[in-house]
Amino acid sequence: MQTIAPLWLWATFIGIVLVSLFVDFVVLKKQGAHDIGVKEALNWSLIWIALSFLFNGLFWWAVKDTTGSTEIANTKSLEFLTGYLIEKSLAVDNIFVFLLIFTYFAVPTHYQKRVLMIGIIGAIVLRTIMILVGGWLLAEFHWILYVFGAFLILTGVKMWWAAGQEPSLDDNPALKLLRKILPVSKNYDGEKFWTVENGKKIATPLFMVICLVALTDVIFAVDSIPAIFAITSDPFIVLTSNVFAILGLRAMYFLLAAVANKFHLLNYGLAVILVFIGTKMCLIDIYKIPVGVSLGVVIGILAATMWLSVRTSKNENHA
Repeated sequence: MQTIAPLWLWATFIGIVLVSLFVDFVVLKKQGAHDIGVKEALNWSLIWIALSFLFNGLFWWAVKDTTGSTEIANTKSLEFLTGYLIEKSLAVDNIFVFLLIFTYFAVPTHYQKRVLMIGIIGAIVLRTIMILVGGWLLAEFHWILYVFGAFLILTGVKMWWAAGQEPSLDDNPALKLLRKILPVSKNYDGEKFWTVENGKKIATPLFMVICLVALTDVIFAVDSIPAIFAITSDPFIVLTSNVFAILGLRAMYFLLAAVANKFHLLNYGLAVILVFIGTKMCLIDIYKIPVGVSLGVVIGILAATMWLSVRTSKNENHA
């Protein structure tokens, strides 16, 4: 797997991630298990987005300094931006599933933060492993691109079909299996994953939640990682765009949870994006869609879907 990023930029990226995790997990933890409001979630979301754009600027400078070419630097930074936007968009669907899980288990808002913190760490580790494996597979077996493309198209069609249906966890096989394997308390015990009842150590509902969140991370990683490989095969761009999209996941969850009803058509847009990216992968040896076009399509679909969501919500309110 070849990358255009110099070694010092890899080290800088790792340093930024470690510092970000320290800020997000250690410093914020001192604030206690308080409810996160919309204003706080919006401020942190903007900070994470700004950090991502600053890193992309550093990446552009590093590529230009290494290659001496402004054109190559522009192309690579555009690949990062497109990948970041795609991963950020797909994370929205991930967040809606988190919202469903938290609602189903009636998780208090101030407990949700710890679950999301653990979920982010797990997602970073999981996606790093999957990206390295995926990069190796693509380097050794080019035809896997077509498999990934077909998978994304099918996933997009499935997402479109499921978008209009009422989500439910009642028939979730993973949840049924967990309940058969583990005795679970009916009540929460603070932020603990285990509690003691009648002298026996049993799981709390919060442990069930963290298991389902981890499973959700696996499922969405399988969807999103092939999507970014359709934009670039550079493992540095794939990894960094993924990780920066994940770092702001906790803040974005609390922000979207407050406005989820306003963007009720967003899943349809995400479904179209997946079909577009899958088609792009399947056509890669016939015609390579320019990165700028891909970025424009993704932004256009998201903008149109959000606008239609807001407009239809207003019409329903006036009806």
